[in-house]
Formats: sequence, structure tokens, C-alpha cells
Amino acid sequence: MSVYNLTVVIEKGEDGNFLALCPALQGCYADGETAAEALETIKGVIKMHIEDRLENGEYIPEEIYSSQLKIAV
Repeated sequence: MSVYNLTVVIEKGEDGNFLALCPALQGCYADGETAAEALETIKGVIKMHIEDRLENGEYIPEEIYSSQLKIAV
């Protein structure tokens, strides 16, 4: 069993719901009524996404670095 370290970003939408996305795995996202629900849901989505890639012999990106930036506008 391999262990993958991946960044998950959680955003709050205009409708008040939360979106969790994994930038390293294109198209890998989940939503929820709370940030905790979105985070819990995306864990399963990421696992299925990686399992599918492995079954198809596809590359799993290795996340090297992430950073949070503050931009003043």
C-alpha cells in the first residue's frame, strides 16, 4: 500500500456550501454543507481517483511543494 500526500483546498461558495478540491488530481472535487463534510467526502473521492489511475496504469502526480500567498489588490 502506498501513501500519498496531497493538498486539498476548501472554498466557501456564494450559496454557503463548501467545495473541496485536490489541485494535483485534475477533476477531483467534492462538496458539502460544511467544510468538514466536504473534506470527508473528498477523502473517498481521492481514494477512488487514485485506485482508478493505478488500475489503468496512469501516472499519479507527486506533489512537491504548496504555498499560500497573500495578494493585496
